[in-house]
Amino acid sequence: MYFARPDSVIDGVSVYRARMAMGDALAANAKAKLEHEGIKVDVVIPVPDTSRVAALQLAQNLGVPYREGFVKNRYVGRTFIMPGQELRRKNVRRKLNAMALEFAGKNVLIVDDSIVRGTTSKEIIQMARDAGAKKVIMASCAPPIRWPSVHGIDMPSRRELVAHERTEEQIAEYTGADLIIFQTLPDLVASCGSLNSDLKEFECSVFNGDYLTRDIDEAYLDHLEGLRNDNARIRAGEGAKGSMTTVNGLAAGGDKGPLQVVMESQPLGDVSGGGEVAGGGDIAGVVGLTNENGSETRGHNTPPSLTVGLDNAAE
Repeated sequence: MYFARPDSVIDGVSVYRARMAMGDALAANAKAKLEHEGIKVDVVIPVPDTSRVAALQLAQNLGVPYREGFVKNRYVGRTFIMPGQELRRKNVRRKLNAMALEFAGKNVLIVDDSIVRGTTSKEIIQMARDAGAKKVIMASCAPPIRWPSVHGIDMPSRRELVAHERTEEQIAEYTGADLIIFQTLPDLVASCGSLNSDLKEFECSVFNGDYLTRDIDEAYLDHLEGLRNDNARIRAGEGAKGSMTTVNGLAAGGDKGPLQVVMESQPLGDVSGGGEVAGGGDIAGVVGLTNENGSETRGHNTPPSLTVGLDNAAE
């Protein structure tokens, strides 16, 4: 739904087809809610990149034009894993630019793959209003994310999730949307399950808090949140100063503790760097990796804790 490439096939399920099915299901839900609120949408705009397939399908089902209203800066990584609210907020503005041509004077339905902290959604909605949108409706291809993942994805603590202990109306108020529309969990499961009848059960704990291992309790979640919350991430990065080094392939460190990954503003020119930062998009430029003891690292093993801070290389 989020990390996978559209041309991937996972457990016999085409990611592309699954996203199309998500768009179909979301369209039915959106149509009912829009009619109930008396809102007529003029245009459907995706948040690039992973929501494009679903957004196109949704637009076709609603009979509304599909437009690319956001231009993406590919040298800024995934904002939801960045440490600190201010860093995430600043990088959303660096990552996306709204084209007023597609927003001015229109009721806009913006489609995103998911809403995690709400930082990206809040900034995107404000960008749409700054570009002249009359009404901004936000639609998520995923249900509200109310619980952290304990099975490998470094997601925020519960208290940092925008949907935790909030209703959809409260989420809309927090993000500044006129209306927010979420995919239902049964529709999401059906979108994937319908493409492979052998799949009988899905891991949906981030949506419903039902962990398949059945051994996750409040004490464990509290412990995990102590390691993952923003303050812990910032503390882990204290004292680490980025030094410049050229890295090929995956930007990940050795086994000597937390790393600081920094992308500095430089002319790209003839650079042998590039690759990916763990959890982030493609990078062209120079990446500095420094262990907490100050020594440079070029290893391939992902450390237990990785602090990622990205500056806009194209700025």
